Amino acid sequence: MSALKNFIRSLVPNKLLNSYRERKKDRRRKAIQEQAEKGEGLTLDQLIKELHACGITEGDSVLVHSSFSKIGFVEGGPKTFVDGLLAVIGTSGNLLMPSSPNPGYQLDYIRNLKQFDVQNDPSKMGAITEYFRTLPGVKRSESPTEPVCCFGPKADWFTSGHLGELTPYTKNSPFARLAEANGKILYVGVTLDNAGTSLHVLEDAVADFKFPVYYSEVFDTSVKQIDGSLVPVKVKVHNPEQSAKRKCDELLPLFEAKGVMNYSTIGKAKTLVFDASKMLEVMIDEYQKNGVTMYTPTGEK
Repeated sequence: MSALKNFIRSLVPNKLLNSYRERKKDRRRKAIQEQAEKGEGLTLDQLIKELHACGITEGDSVLVHSSFSKIGFVEGGPKTFVDGLLAVIGTSGNLLMPSSPNPGYQLDYIRNLKQFDVQNDPSKMGAITEYFRTLPGVKRSESPTEPVCCFGPKADWFTSGHLGELTPYTKNSPFARLAEANGKILYVGVTLDNAGTSLHVLEDAVADFKFPVYYSEVFDTSVKQIDGSLVPVKVKVHNPEQSAKRKCDELLPLFEAKGVMNYSTIGKAKTLVFDASKMLEVMIDEYQKNGVTMYTPTGEK
């Protein structure tokens, strides 16, 4: 289905496509306003129940990708959403969220980046992630392209390995360490097509990955750490030509069949819940045996 959608989008002029997207956003905003006026918003207690129903439990380490508007009206805004997550995982759990300051192509971003300011550069990954980033005690990893924020007893471990990695999905990244920690990934109102960072762990986990996912040039930039010091780093970014060939959501039937993920709902948002360790295990196994990737979701015949 995602391939068909991408094909249809490729035929529609950008002006019409942008107009259609704006109309969708307007309809969503009006629906949220109607919910608020009717007092039908998602409360903290309801959110906690729905998170439990998703299979999130005390002590979990959870990476959350989210679209706040897809949830509908939430009483208290992003704070309520984060409070609910923290209440469910408890003091022994770890909450992680992406916090990239770049909402577009990595190549466009890195070409204009002089430095990444860990403390001050806002997250462009949605309202929930930016609220979470600013909370006391939240740690942020120091990748200039894919920083991740974390709160919990293992926050230092999750975030400390990102600085100086040539690519952001290595074994030292929060994405790979989440699999190592038997964590979970929660997609709330988004899918792999628009939040597929964990799929990239495969590309760095196997030797000589068969597709040119990274642009040929290595870029020099700097990371401004919390103490103000500047650390020069080298960075590789995604190749936009290869990125255009992604068919991430076409992997969902495989993941469901392998017991990697379940479907759920939070508020009005369709939600996916992944076992991060099983996800990576299945990706590596299917790649090695059948050539399955996000670019070849049914394998190579």
